[in-house]
Amino acid sequence: MAWTWRYFGPEGDELGQGLPSESFTSRGDAESWLGENWQELADGGVGRVALMDEGREVYAMSLEPAE
Repeated sequence: MAWTWRYFGPEGDELGQGLPSESFTSRGDAESWLGENWQELADGGVGRVALMDEGREVYAMSLEPAE
């Protein structure tokens, strides 16, 4: 299995250029990586991420502050 993250801007547009494109062997590794890097992604304009498993979206979540 290849676990990856897809990145989206605040308006829902998919981002990619210049963002990390790591591939992980487990869901836990992918989630741990996001836990360590989410603030940098958010500061770089990422508003939402989606966890992908072999191209299938497992879940998505916002990186924007709760109101």
